[in-house]
Amino acid sequence: MADSGAVRVLLVSTYELGHQPLHLAAPAGLLRAAGHEVRTVDLAVDGLDPGDVAWADVAAFSVPMHTATRLAAEAAAAIRAVRPGLPLCAYGLYGGAAAASGSFDQAIAGEYGAALGEWVQSRGRAGSGGAVRVEPGRRRALGVAPAPDRVGLPGLDRYARFLDGEREVVAGYVEASRGCSHRCRHCPVPVVYDGRVRTVPVEAVVADVSGQVERGAGHITFGDPDFLNAPGHARQVVDAVHARHPRLTFDVTVKVEHILRHPDVWDGWAAGGLRFVVSAFESTDDAVLARLDKGHTAADAARATALLRGAGVAVRPSFLPFTPWTTVAQLVDLIDFVGRQGLVANVDPVQYSIRLLLPPGSLLLADPEVAALAGPYDPVLLAHPWRSPEPGMDDLQAELAAVAEDQGEAALPVAFTAVHAVVTDWARRVGARPPVPVPVRDGTTPAVPRLSEAWFCCAEPTARQRSSLSVAGP
Repeated sequence: MADSGAVRVLLVSTYELGHQPLHLAAPAGLLRAAGHEVRTVDLAVDGLDPGDVAWADVAAFSVPMHTATRLAAEAAAAIRAVRPGLPLCAYGLYGGAAAASGSFDQAIAGEYGAALGEWVQSRGRAGSGGAVRVEPGRRRALGVAPAPDRVGLPGLDRYARFLDGEREVVAGYVEASRGCSHRCRHCPVPVVYDGRVRTVPVEAVVADVSGQVERGAGHITFGDPDFLNAPGHARQVVDAVHARHPRLTFDVTVKVEHILRHPDVWDGWAAGGLRFVVSAFESTDDAVLARLDKGHTAADAARATALLRGAGVAVRPSFLPFTPWTTVAQLVDLIDFVGRQGLVANVDPVQYSIRLLLPPGSLLLADPEVAALAGPYDPVLLAHPWRSPEPGMDDLQAELAAVAEDQGEAALPVAFTAVHAVVTDWARRVGARPPVPVPVRDGTTPAVPRLSEAWFCCAEPTARQRSSLSVAGP
């Protein structure tokens, strides 16, 4: 039983891309080690129990991405309706956006461990609202962080699976580093980490992986913003995990320029279980890539695809097709790139509909052209809304977003065909060249290794994701 100084903490996650939430497990380990009582709930798979809300002294929401933060703000409002005085905190990468939503008493951005512990210890009295910027290198006030504590979380079998041909494998999730050494102007990471990276000790990563393997995981996602930000550390992590679990497969996220900068790792990592790489291609227009400060060109993306394919590793591109500079012709070029590079079965349909987000502090707001298009901050959208200067582009984005949600469970060649048809129709409407026909049929295009979760961190929440947010009164 906890001592009299213990605080009853309800930790809430709304979405972690289909993974068992690391950002419930990590603070749960820290807070339990400090003597507090912790209950966890993941609204991605379970409803919010009124009994947990009544039990808690404080509640804290994990906000690692836009989708999760939108959902967290709505869930916080539901809790406010039944317990108006319960102190609420948001913690994670999107702490700044959460603070600006007005839904929380306190918000913590960046390395949240120490600040969250202090807030809990004060029973929610620390601070008076607003985001707390915790420096990436700040030492934790409670000492070395304990290992993530996954006790009480839903089982791994309730989350996304790794799909490899006919095989479905239970998947786990870890992070070997946080932050990013780059400052891509559309990305939320540099707003908080400002080009810095904090690595997780190799032995801690291996221990978390091992715990998930014991719980049934046969595949691990390394969710670092860029796994090769610290290449020496990444190599040590892969070697150590493979030595402990030689049959385990894994995936990583890596920038295009890092794929090309480290050509020597891919054959070895493929032999050690690497099955696919997520990479932010973003656009096939070099002028847009330059404005985003991505550090690569469309030709570089094609070379990265070929390099990984040569090693037997699939690439799973993410795109940012809708920016203030997007035209129908650019979308046609993107569709043609996917067809030409043989990526029809590699791209989830949501990637054709992602729209630029301008959260608080976005580096793109310093661009005069973007600033002129951006409206006042919207606490519901958690961003500065903007409208395209190109006629019809906002309507096209909305149509593709509807297609993406409708096609979410479809085979990727089928989804691509639906997207191709929409872009073809719009191109003909405006007198632009339509995309080159790509003859694909479900069942004839080889399946590409992937996770079963097809949504994306920057996408708007779906009706299904909102369905578990309500909480009944006592």
